[in-house]
Amino acid sequence: MSAALSAWRRLASWPGGQWMFSRLICFKAPYFATIAPRFLVLEPGRCEIRIRDRRRVHNHIGTVHAIALCNLAELSGGTMTDVSIPTSMRWIPKGMSVEYLAKAVGTLHAVATPERAAVESTEGYEWPVMVSVRDAGGQEVFRARISMWVSPRSRR
Repeated sequence: MSAALSAWRRLASWPGGQWMFSRLICFKAPYFATIAPRFLVLEPGRCEIRIRDRRRVHNHIGTVHAIALCNLAELSGGTMTDVSIPTSMRWIPKGMSVEYLAKAVGTLHAVATPERAAVESTEGYEWPVMVSVRDAGGQEVFRARISMWVSPRSRR
């Protein structure tokens, strides 16, 4: 089990545990703190994160900035990948294609899921992850497909 999934399972059910886990992830990868994420669900094959609409993530027209949406996609997709792949494997984002479908306003909810199951391998492979971001009304406002590069861990 990954360290992230182990921490989630220990903290999520406690009062303030989701907040604490979210802060721990942002401590490990500080740039994600710019969107103030709140993890809601984390399990192999699924990660759900919410961000609130606040001024610091706005663009010049008052909607959530495109790069804040990309950060949300990378965080949810990366964390889902981390808890889904075999522990003998490692990962890194290789590329991302995005679609901006509607104005992103209000609280946003991201759901990351894989296109197929991860497998243990002696060679690296591309593993596609889909991320859908919806507003409070359920309208999909953003979609991303992230190509994760999954490869065996170094044997030291």
